[in-house]
Amino acid sequence: MADVVKAWLPWADPDGFLGGVPAGFDVDVYSGAERPKSLAEVEFYVPSYMGGGDVFDIVREMPALKVVQLQTAGYENVQSRVAEDVTLCNARGVHDASTAELAVGLILASYRRLPRAVRDQERQVWPGSYDQVDDSLADRTVLILGYGAIGEALERRLTGFECEVIRVARRARDGVHPFTELPELLPRADVVVLLTPATPETTGMVDAKFLAQLKDGALLVNVARGVVVDTQALLAELGTGRISAALDVTDPEPLPTGHPLWSAPNVLINPHRGGASTAFAPRVARLVRAQLARYASGEPLINVVAGPPR
Repeated sequence: MADVVKAWLPWADPDGFLGGVPAGFDVDVYSGAERPKSLAEVEFYVPSYMGGGDVFDIVREMPALKVVQLQTAGYENVQSRVAEDVTLCNARGVHDASTAELAVGLILASYRRLPRAVRDQERQVWPGSYDQVDDSLADRTVLILGYGAIGEALERRLTGFECEVIRVARRARDGVHPFTELPELLPRADVVVLLTPATPETTGMVDAKFLAQLKDGALLVNVARGVVVDTQALLAELGTGRISAALDVTDPEPLPTGHPLWSAPNVLINPHRGGASTAFAPRVARLVRAQLARYASGEPLINVVAGPPR
């Protein structure tokens, strides 16, 4: 590694955002607009969080590139663009608080029928007594599918709601069930929260067979990736009125005007805002600063998901 490492960071004031850039770096700012002249020199690159495909495609033009540090936990849309000798790190841990909070919010909004209250407020209508009492999260069973760091954060937030949690991940470990046990577990769940990454194994995982195993009245919450759910199968199940859904992500995404999901019964749609909260900035700043410091001192990087360890 050179005495001074060229880094591209996406924030207008990297030093202020990070609380100080560690020694050993010469920083240029790139967020997807005008390219700095140091393209051939950049060794450590942090793409813009919401910069679109261009901020990822540019890695193919960086001959000195050694590290790409993402601000997202998901990396499926970046890995194919990054050369095998480049270390790719994700932002595991950064979005735990935001995504877990949103998952709880979607459950509560669906159970307490807050969308209907918003519509009544817009119409300035006080409905008197509703036709039925609202559901409560208390005494319910919540199955977390894809139990990792965000799943742990979600369970911590669910602890005070007097509900039971079932943990499910790809592989079994202490207190966590494997995917293979889903046929026995799904009928027990009142709420299923999807937190799985998008992989060949999980794409389309929530299909007609999966949905048919849910109990009547179950709530499906997707704060993972849209492709984990078979949209047509979900639409068919929603159309029966048997289950409901709360979706932070959809397939396709963005959801186009006129798509049947918009008007499907028993569905609440949030436009992929799981990580977009005030909890994001301080956590990503801590991660990036720590990674820069590790790289400068020769310590191993964390959150390596592809490429060689560094």
